[in-house]
Amino acid sequence: MEQQKKEEIIGFHKGAISVLAMEQQEFVKILQVVQQQIQSHVNALKELGVDLEAEGKKIQEKSKEDLNDRLK
Repeated sequence: MEQQKKEEIIGFHKGAISVLAMEQQEFVKILQVVQQQIQSHVNALKELGVDLEAEGKKIQEKSKEDLNDRLK
């Protein structure tokens, strides 16, 4: 009886790992699509002359200022 219960628990965990591995593969696919979309928008902005590094620095500075204001 004890062996049967152990085997059931092992089967449960193996099944869970199998399902989670499939979910992980689907998640990777979604992330790849999102990354492709981001890259398309980045390329479009570059073609339009937007300096993304400068924009990023502005956002970082604003975030630092906002944080400093909150800490005062």
